[in-house]
Amino acid sequence: MPPSSTLSGRAALLLRRRRVGDLAMQAPQALRALVRGNEVWLVLLAAVLGLAAGLLVVAMNQATQLAHEWLFALPAGQRLSGQAHLVGWRALAVPCGGGLCVGLLAWSLARWRPARTVDPIEANALYGGKMSLNDSLVVVAQTVLSNGVGASVGLEAGYTQIGSAIASRTGRLFRVRRADLRLLVGCGAAGAIASAFNAPLTGAFYAFELVIGTYSLASLPPVVASAISAVMVQRWILGNEPGYDVALPAGLDTVDFIPVLALGILCALCGIAIMYSVTVTEQAFTRSRVPLWLRPAIGGLAVGSLALSTPAVLGAGHGALRASLTAELPLGTLVMLLGCKAAASAISLGSGFRGGLFFASLFLGAMLGKAFAAVMLLAWPVPVFPDAVYGLIGMSGMAVAIVGGPLTMTFLALESTGSLPVTVAVLAAAVISSLTVRRTFGYSFATWRFHLRGESIRSAVDIGWMRNLTVGRMMRRDIRTVRSDMSVAAFRRAYPLGSASRVVAVDEQDRYAGIVWVADAHAAELPVSGVSELLHHAGSVLTAEMTVKEAATVFEQAEADALAVVDGVQTLRVIGLLTEQFALRRYSEELERRRRDLSGE
Repeated sequence: MPPSSTLSGRAALLLRRRRVGDLAMQAPQALRALVRGNEVWLVLLAAVLGLAAGLLVVAMNQATQLAHEWLFALPAGQRLSGQAHLVGWRALAVPCGGGLCVGLLAWSLARWRPARTVDPIEANALYGGKMSLNDSLVVVAQTVLSNGVGASVGLEAGYTQIGSAIASRTGRLFRVRRADLRLLVGCGAAGAIASAFNAPLTGAFYAFELVIGTYSLASLPPVVASAISAVMVQRWILGNEPGYDVALPAGLDTVDFIPVLALGILCALCGIAIMYSVTVTEQAFTRSRVPLWLRPAIGGLAVGSLALSTPAVLGAGHGALRASLTAELPLGTLVMLLGCKAAASAISLGSGFRGGLFFASLFLGAMLGKAFAAVMLLAWPVPVFPDAVYGLIGMSGMAVAIVGGPLTMTFLALESTGSLPVTVAVLAAAVISSLTVRRTFGYSFATWRFHLRGESIRSAVDIGWMRNLTVGRMMRRDIRTVRSDMSVAAFRRAYPLGSASRVVAVDEQDRYAGIVWVADAHAAELPVSGVSELLHHAGSVLTAEMTVKEAATVFEQAEADALAVVDGVQTLRVIGLLTEQFALRRYSEELERRRRDLSGE
């Protein structure tokens, strides 16, 4: 058998195996039809995904808690960050040795699995909700390992990653539509956050604001079902964790909002500084030329050194937050906790540990709020609220600045305290914090990381369709070309009036030269003899990989209603033609489709 026949036979065999594998990975057709055609079944699927997310969150929490108890010799059930002190050698050795393991794992992944993991926000913004479950499991392992050895990172990034990835895989098994797949990814994240904080409203609005990117009545039932089912399974396994035991105000006067708004602005500025510090630390490690596998060990040693002063810098900070929020702490201690935790978080993430800043931002905000109250007490003997209430307000304001989601953090305060006056104050601080960050910085921590990679993502709103709607997909390929040195008479014979409206001209090397209007060539009083004198838009071309938005910009700059498409700006080989009218029509059709998806029509 000839080699080509053998190759084609192998390719056919691989294709058949892939199709069989795809069929095996799909849900039964009857179930797929129910989920795709009936909203009630989609809600039931979202509830099942919430149960799975809740179970995984509990499992991750238990795994890291057991690691803390074993590695740091803690009593059963005691939180690492809530300890008064630790054995010195453990505080140094565990983060450093664990960092070495994290570094070696990252080095191995960079060598054997170099593909970058897509997180839920990026998946919904660019890829229609498609995520890799295998890559997400790797992220979970890295996050659990990082937090388990005491790095100052939270597990929330791992929670949402695995919850959303399972939802994405399940949605593809049921072959749901693009809009429904994005919605299911949000349901997975909602269940994860709801279970993590024992707060269904917080989880639901985390999905709306940060993962789905918008709110609609059609998306409300699945997201809420996922969040509630996740909280139910978490409470069934661990019980109902109580909220914060804080003396709460009975009401608010108008003047009470002045310090609240000031604290919101302060949280925004501190949040921006923390996000910058993570980037600066990461760049410093990169410029130091320290090997990739060694960086987390150095970072772990630095975090362990800070832990000798206060163990509150270790882990996510759950225990430290509960212990510090209601405790009477002097201003110097609050400033020390704030500075050490911020430094530990920046060092941990900048050196290569895996995790998030969600819970760290809550602890940092609480310490900032209590420090703000202490300063107010020095300036004015009777503070408006107790310092713990300012801690709650600062907690939400800082989280909004770093993570985003003002309503998410407002509902977290409501579900944690049950106090409407405190919730109103938190909402005011969250809104002013969000506005300040948006006007001065423009990014949350997640979208800031995308910006550093060169991505123009500011939210999870679906813009992937715009990137998929490229010039190459819209252009006409059945075009004819003429030589630019052709005479006008020959052109008239080849293209009589009515045969075409425009023709693309190329030079003697088949490179794009311009566009000729047939009507111009047939003008009776034409004082030219060659086609080269009739060329338009010789310096304006489109390429196949341009998006429709980029093409619209080129059309506007060239003031053209049609442009040639070339294979590259260097070679200028003509491969198609695109009209502005068709491009804008396709853009409008896609916008209308997205609008219907958002409104649930």
